[in-house]
Amino acid sequence: MELWLFPEAGTLCLRTGSFGHHSKAFPRSPSPLESGPGTHKRLIPFPVQGESFSKGSCPSSPPHQTTRLPLPATGKHAIFRAVVCGEPGPRVHWHCSKGDLSNSGKYQISDSPGNKGYVLQFRTLTSQDTDLHRCTAVNTYGEAACSGGSRSLQRVLRELPWLVCLPQYINAISNPRHIKVNKEGVATFDLELPLFLSWPQDGETAPYGFDNQTKNRLQHLGKHYQLQIRDLRPEDAAIYQVRVPDAGVSCTELEASAELPQVVVPLACAHCGERDNAVLEGTFSGPCPSATWHRRHRLLRLSDRYEVFVSSDGLTHRLLARRACFSDVGRYSLGTKLHACSAWLVVEGKAPSCPGSRKASKEGRSDVRGRRTDATRSPGSRHKPGIVGFSQEVRGPTGHFSQGLADLEVQRGEAAVLSCTLTSDLGPGAWFKDGVKLSAQDGVAFEQDGLEHRLLIAHAEGTQAGRYSFGAGDQQSEATLTIHEPPVIDPDMMAKLREPLVVKAGEPVTMKVVFQSCLPVQATWSKDGAEVADSDGRGAQVAVGDSSTWLCLPSASRKDCGQYSVALSSKGGSLQAELTLQVLDKPQPPQGPLEVQDGHEAGVCLCWRPPTDDGGQALQHYVVERRQAGLSTWLKVGEPPADSTTFTDAEAEQGKKYSFRVRAVTAEGSGEALESDEVLVAPEVLPGPPPPPAILSASSQSVTLSWTAPRGPGSAHILGYLIEKRKKGRNTWVAVNQQPVPEKKWTVLDLRQGCQYEFRVTAVAPSGPGEPGPPSDAVFAQDPMRPPGPVRDLQVTDTLHTSITLSWAQPDPQDGDEALGYVVELGDSASPQWSPCHAGTVPGTTYTIKGLRPREGYFVRVTAVNDGGRGPPTALDTVVQAMPVSVCPKFLMDASTKDSLTVRAGDTVRVPVHFEAASMPDVTWLKDGLPLPKRSVTSVKDGLTQLLVPAASLADSGLYTVVLRSLRGEEATYSFRLRVAARPRAPGPILLREGTLGSVIVEWVPSPDEADGRAAPLHYTVLTRSSPHAPWRPAAERLHTCRFTLVGVLPGHEYHFRVVAKNELGASEPSDTRQPWVVPRQPPDRVTVKAPSYQEPDLRQKPRFLVGLRTHLLPLGSECCMTCAVQGWPRPRVTWFKNGQSLAGDPAVYSTDLLGVCSLVIPNVSAEDGGKYKAVAENTLGQAISTATLIVMGETLPDRGASWPGGGGARRTRDAAPVCLQGVLKGPVPF
Repeated sequence: MELWLFPEAGTLCLRTGSFGHHSKAFPRSPSPLESGPGTHKRLIPFPVQGESFSKGSCPSSPPHQTTRLPLPATGKHAIFRAVVCGEPGPRVHWHCSKGDLSNSGKYQISDSPGNKGYVLQFRTLTSQDTDLHRCTAVNTYGEAACSGGSRSLQRVLRELPWLVCLPQYINAISNPRHIKVNKEGVATFDLELPLFLSWPQDGETAPYGFDNQTKNRLQHLGKHYQLQIRDLRPEDAAIYQVRVPDAGVSCTELEASAELPQVVVPLACAHCGERDNAVLEGTFSGPCPSATWHRRHRLLRLSDRYEVFVSSDGLTHRLLARRACFSDVGRYSLGTKLHACSAWLVVEGKAPSCPGSRKASKEGRSDVRGRRTDATRSPGSRHKPGIVGFSQEVRGPTGHFSQGLADLEVQRGEAAVLSCTLTSDLGPGAWFKDGVKLSAQDGVAFEQDGLEHRLLIAHAEGTQAGRYSFGAGDQQSEATLTIHEPPVIDPDMMAKLREPLVVKAGEPVTMKVVFQSCLPVQATWSKDGAEVADSDGRGAQVAVGDSSTWLCLPSASRKDCGQYSVALSSKGGSLQAELTLQVLDKPQPPQGPLEVQDGHEAGVCLCWRPPTDDGGQALQHYVVERRQAGLSTWLKVGEPPADSTTFTDAEAEQGKKYSFRVRAVTAEGSGEALESDEVLVAPEVLPGPPPPPAILSASSQSVTLSWTAPRGPGSAHILGYLIEKRKKGRNTWVAVNQQPVPEKKWTVLDLRQGCQYEFRVTAVAPSGPGEPGPPSDAVFAQDPMRPPGPVRDLQVTDTLHTSITLSWAQPDPQDGDEALGYVVELGDSASPQWSPCHAGTVPGTTYTIKGLRPREGYFVRVTAVNDGGRGPPTALDTVVQAMPVSVCPKFLMDASTKDSLTVRAGDTVRVPVHFEAASMPDVTWLKDGLPLPKRSVTSVKDGLTQLLVPAASLADSGLYTVVLRSLRGEEATYSFRLRVAARPRAPGPILLREGTLGSVIVEWVPSPDEADGRAAPLHYTVLTRSSPHAPWRPAAERLHTCRFTLVGVLPGHEYHFRVVAKNELGASEPSDTRQPWVVPRQPPDRVTVKAPSYQEPDLRQKPRFLVGLRTHLLPLGSECCMTCAVQGWPRPRVTWFKNGQSLAGDPAVYSTDLLGVCSLVIPNVSAEDGGKYKAVAENTLGQAISTATLIVMGETLPDRGASWPGGGGARRTRDAAPVCLQGVLKGPVPF
């Protein structure tokens, strides 16, 4: 406990805090000196008279008792004295804001342990002694502090130089107590003041009154004062302070939860015997004095049969129904304005017993001491201290009845007779039902025949079930009348069910049956004798309500046609209804196969079988279509009638291929088609193509050809052949002869010298010309050529372990004609034989011989060739070794080589690195200077080394290094950094609760990655759908809180919710609600709307940043987005600064403000943009500042998806995308 004395205001402020588990103290609140602008306080002013000292307790924190003495003028002495109590004895220290008080010449400190007094004395005061002095006492249970001094001393000395001392006053406040909130929701503040109470009104005080109708009620008895706050609301949360002239006490802080009490233990269905007690019990999360009970959607009126009990903590509510009867059966609910729960009460009948017996029911048996136990407590109830017990009921004596009333069971609508016989005339008797006296107006009749008394009910109804008794004199006999009332379906509904339900395929179907029943009903749907369940794979949904049941099919199909029946059963009986469902659809395709027969001149004959399912409608006709091979258009060729399954197409052309298809047509349209394979309509036989002609000779004037006859059908009677020519490279063929020639040899004239030609031949038969044969080899129309001369300057340009590269010059034109190609040959050093290194000829003057044995010696030679033949070969004089030239190892780098790589966790990482070396070097991979882990795989082949990580994890991040070391000790090193990131993990379970009218509040457990500082920033997306099979649709995106409110919720509709966490790498697994949110649909005539009282809250608040700015590290050229979230009312105005200079009007940046989320965007970051940025939010109540630093790196980051040299798999590098920090708004924000 701490006590402070402020000389300039003359106030004494009590500040309490909890130190250890033994102390009971109030939450700490700021002192008047610590309270800055915008602090929310409630002030209660009191004028002070007299003086008082507080008392300590053991064990306790040291209470502080302070007396303020007069302050003398300059040159005088001043004394501060404090009386301190506490067990164990506290340690006391004196100090001021300028430092400690160690100057013994100026200050003198003394103490008197006997009277617990501590004194600080000033000698020869001056104006420099103006300061705030503080006395602090500390023990193991807490700390107390008293501050006093002469902050106003300088002003006093300046205005009253002759003043000897100020008026003396001593103030104290003792015995502060905790805030008490009772079950009626009233908060109470207690304290004691030794003063006479008065209440000055001003604009800064909280209004109060002295009667019970005032929200803030003040009571006092002697020096004890009590402030009560009724009807607590969130706006009542504040720091409450008592203020008196020259003294003040900050009592404590009252916090109000933003959530109203919710149901934590709902009602459970209760079963009890007739005439037994029944209990329904529910528990709220907080005191809820306004909770009400309802029966069958109507407010339950309390009486001697219905009693309500509330636990001492105000959480548990219990309803006791005494002497339960069948009329009490129904649904009971317990709720507040926003939250409710309900359950059924079922009364079970007893077996008939002899009059006068006291047989206990199965729910209420007697214990070993003969006391009756309460077995009607609901399964979910919990016994708590303070809950009132429940009474027991027994039947009265029946010794004066020769025949007492007997329990009776009848069906609804039947006659019921209850009778009893007395042993003697006891006077006039009376009949009672559930303790209420009956009369003829209650629908019953009374008869008496001597000593026999009868009660007659002509047509028993469900409301007439209950406990009946007959009393005469002081004697009474009781019995139970049970009326079995099975579910009833209205005749109009039965008439509708007898009519078939006709729907179209693909449409949703709902078969609903409305019934009446006062007992819980179970419904069983069957189709063709088989039960229909939710898990039958068709998506069928069966539901049962209080007065209806329905079967829903999301998409009707032909297989859903049939006879449906629903069986309604309850404890009162059962009922069955039937209905027929007809689904109309397009017909099935005709049954195949579709037979196609060539009728030659008659046409093409088609044959098929009728479809197996006509879709519920009679067939009208068929549609036959035809498509020519190679085309995409179908041509309609006929419409056979429904009773015909054959058709002949006489329009098909011979020699062409066709496909046919047939469709069945009904009133619903045409169904799927039955299609045939492609068939060829037989044409007349033509000769086949001859083989390509052979070139016998060629000159500048002519070319002589020869060929052979074709084979196959139509080639037996050949009339002759047609010859065609074309220049090589062209598509147009030119006829050589106009009439067929019978010979198989021909000389083609009229050729242009130097041109290259191709020739083909076509056979001609009586049926016509056949297909042309393939073209011949190309031949030049020129005289025979001379062979070329030998090649010149043959040399070796490069050698490797498996290859040799050669180059040469063309032959000398004087040695022969021009060379058309070259032949490269290879000879083994151990054998004189030459073998060609390739097929055909080499067109250029360079060639690389591959597939050689390493370090083996070879002879090579090159020969020029043309149409005149081969020229003389040219060979190298020495043996050529297949081995590379010695080259130092080095890496092959280009502009696509990157120094960093970012991949997604779980992806395969493949990093190829190309290098060059004359001999294969030793390749070593390192990670952070150490050998690679076993899960990483490396490979080396032909100047390429690769790193392979099968499934990247966060542990694979680090600096990777490749070291090349040659046999001579030469080294080359290349390093790159690998960063592995992951998608966020899925959010936790989703909690749905009802919000204001027409809204639902969705809350969920945040993703575990949200608390991980190393993870990428994430946000949430909320999706909804109206049924389990409907597509998900986004309801809100980029949420940075774990709460979302969906407005516009319609009664009777389902709402499924899904929450997905996202970051820059993707989305997490979804988190779905297990049950949909459904607002019950209530009939308009049963809904009572009461406009809630509402008091406009005071939302004024100085600006504050919910999410501040964060430091950004970005490369040149990227986009920067600085974002913060600010709260306040009136809505704050946000101004941006860079290095103290305002950015208003700067064309290089732009800012946005969307509902308190403020962003500053720099589209293209440059080196001059680096610096310290500041966001200043201001309104009429104050301002708030948030700062961050932008650091610009010297080079840009690589684009996403950039490849490493040589390709080799998918890679992800860090994006140079916009960097945006999002703000999080928690709680109601008064924008």
